Amino acid sequence: MLITPAFAQSGLFGGDSAGVITSFMPLILIIVIMYFLVLRPQQQKVKAHQAMIKALRRGDTVVTNGGLVGKVTKVVDDDQIEVEISDGVRVRQMRSMVTDVRAKGEPVKDESAS
Repeated sequence: MLITPAFAQSGLFGGDSAGVITSFMPLILIIVIMYFLVLRPQQQKVKAHQAMIKALRRGDTVVTNGGLVGKVTKVVDDDQIEVEISDGVRVRQMRSMVTDVRAKGEPVKDESAS
């Protein structure tokens, strides 16, 4: 005989297929748990941060990644804002570097209505 009886009876090489499915079940379960505990909340956090960045406007008090707290004085373009961190000290900041909006400013006045 060329094949031993123990090798010929293993489920991986033509035995019952239930053994293969049950051997991969813990791996599949770990992947599903990782998706719901790690990946999905991270994706929601990224979406919330992008929505916060898009909603920045003049007068908002913001906190940057470096820990600076300042007031948005001007929205330069889609990528940059101007932040006043002290009286007369204005710094250009990338929108993506804003981590938190502490206080919302007044809404933009509609000039076409007046």
